Amino acid sequence: MNPERARLLRDQERGLHRPHPLAPQAGTRKHREIRFCKLKHWQVEEAFAVLVVLPKLEVAPGMLANGISVWYEITDHSMEALEKMLADRGFHLENTLYCKLIRALVYFTEETQLRNMGQPERLIKKSHDVYSKVWEHHPHGDHDDTPPELRQDK
Repeated sequence: MNPERARLLRDQERGLHRPHPLAPQAGTRKHREIRFCKLKHWQVEEAFAVLVVLPKLEVAPGMLANGISVWYEITDHSMEALEKMLADRGFHLENTLYCKLIRALVYFTEETQLRNMGQPERLIKKSHDVYSKVWEHHPHGDHDDTPPELRQDK
């Protein structure tokens, strides 16, 4: 049995679904993987100790040796805030082009989702009524103010 298969069985037993951290994830619960510089392997255990004490954050060993998996609600945490906190404490994140692109994409999507959650839902049926009322009261070429009895039929 390889380590990946063992992790999969462990997560199924615990009831944790472990989708790929970069796959699209509907809803507000997110699973992400924080990856650290491969040259400083000692920092993974130290970062794990820092993250495990945070409230409303589930932490587990990552899919790779230099990573940590985290589960959180985006209303409580964000990937950007977690990584910034770790960087401020002196941890070195993986800095490859691939990780930078993925990081930027995750930051953007979480920020957009949070911003959209703060907006009221738009009622599509009601918006049509609003535009209809405005059209009725707005002067335009299709409206004739002449009373019907004074109009000449030709």
